Formats: sequence, structure tokens, C-alpha cells
Amino acid sequence: MQRYHAWPAIALSFLIIMGSVPEAEAGSKPSLELARHLTEIAELAQPSAMITIPAGVFLLGSKRVADDPHGNWAPFDDTELPQHRIWLDSYEMDRDEVSLGEYLAFLQQGKLYPPDELQKLIWHVITIHSITDKTLARWPALYVTWEEAKNLCMAKRTRLPTEAEWEKAARGTEGSLFPWGNTAPNPTLAMFGQYHVHEIPILAAVDSHDAGKSPYGLHHMAGNAAEWVEDWFGSDYYASMPERNPSGPTTGRYKSVRGGSWKSHQVMLRTATRGGSAPDQRSATIGFRCAKSSTSPGP
Repeated sequence: MQRYHAWPAIALSFLIIMGSVPEAEAGSKPSLELARHLTEIAELAQPSAMITIPAGVFLLGSKRVADDPHGNWAPFDDTELPQHRIWLDSYEMDRDEVSLGEYLAFLQQGKLYPPDELQKLIWHVITIHSITDKTLARWPALYVTWEEAKNLCMAKRTRLPTEAEWEKAARGTEGSLFPWGNTAPNPTLAMFGQYHVHEIPILAAVDSHDAGKSPYGLHHMAGNAAEWVEDWFGSDYYASMPERNPSGPTTGRYKSVRGGSWKSHQVMLRTATRGGSAPDQRSATIGFRCAKSSTSPGP
């Protein structure tokens, strides 16, 4: 993988890895039968509990590793360097990824049809794979643009987490390699490395895989769906970020995406690995969760 001085190549590689496709126009009107399923899935929506992440410092980023350049501790690329301690005020974050049920309910409230890619996926897995509405309601939301993710969170009086908030919630204060610790991923810990000849997502319920929870008790901070965060992606931002409550660069081309997905190699599941995608992309691998600031900031 090329380093950040060749960021356009890295960005293109990440988009290929993440399976992104250009944003669709407004979704087409679904058939009556599909509309019935979409309504049922939306009615089964269950909002996530929120977990409080206490104020304090945490270890962000990675150190350069010379003796094991291909091991899990080696940085994915230079964008996660250098490692340093960052202070974050207390905040809350969704325990679970926003579910497909929540996303469809949000679209229905706005009298919007789901994107065509999502309609095709739902119809396919219902008719070909016999996936039930109840199961689909607990899948993570997919094919969501960054703007839609932001707007859904705002409708819940929350927001997207900053990249620093996401990383602390994923790894705790002392820089764990993965949300569950430093052991390599396996199927009981995360949904990753899946393959389907037709690129059909192979997903787990947003509240599953308890063994892989982060130190604060959040599900699927690695795998299942990668996650949009608030920040613009800055390839060298870690070298210049403020030490208190960093909010990312003021402009950019890509929005940061964290955590790896159902189809990712385990390197993308590392809590420090960073990537990005164009904010108007819809992807079978990118979802999100919401956060909000606590009422009382830290000292």
C-alpha cells in the first residue's frame, strides 16, 4: 500500500476495497409487494441504546514499527501517524450501528424512496435467500450517503461522531489494536472477510457479537459495516491535530470512514486504520452510528 504522499492512489484503492458506487438519484417508486416489506422492516426499527464515554485522554494513532513491518501493529499507512494522547470531553455514542429498519423509517418519514441499489438488495435477499423482514430490520443500514447519515442523526437530536470520538470508543484509553483487545479477529469477534460471488452483503445483526465489543461495550466497531464519521479525511491531520477535542480538517474531498466491513481484510478492522470515501457515495459496505456531546464538558 502506498503511503500518504501518494494519497489519490490510496483513496482510489480504498474506494475499490469498500465497494462504493456513485450516488443514485432519488430512488424509484418500489413495487407494491416490495413497499409492503419496506414498511414492515421500518415498523420493526429499534433505536440503539447510547453509551457514555467518559472525559479524559486516550491513545490515538499508531507508532511506526521497524521490526515487524507486516504485523498487526504496523501502521496500515502513514495517515495514522504519529501516535499521541488526545483529550476528549465526555460524550455519548450509539452502542449499535444504525439499523436498516431505522434508515427505512427515516426515509419514510421524509416521504423518500430508498435508493435503487438498496431496493434491489432487499428484494433479492427476500425472494432468493428467504431473509425475513425481522432479520433485515436488524441489519446495519447500507447505501447511505454521508449527508443522509448526518441528517438521520440530526433527526434524533444527535450527530455523527468525530473521528477521534470514534477511535476512543473503539479502542479505549490505551490504544488496543482491535475493539476486543490485541488478539487477531475471528468469526466470534467480528463479521469480516466474507465473500459472495454476486457481492451480496453477508451481515450480522447490529446488536450481535458480544465477544467483540469495545472496552465501552459498543458492538461492531470492527467489521459488519464500516462507518461514516463527521470529519473530512486529512491524510496528514494526525501530525497537526489539536490535543483537545479535535474536529478534523475544515475542508476536504473525502469524509473519513472507520472500522472495516463484512468484506474487509483484518487490517481494516484495526482500531487505528483510517480510510475515506466521497460523501455522495452509496456503498454496500458503509453504514454509521450517531453520537452526542454530554451536557457537562471536562476540565
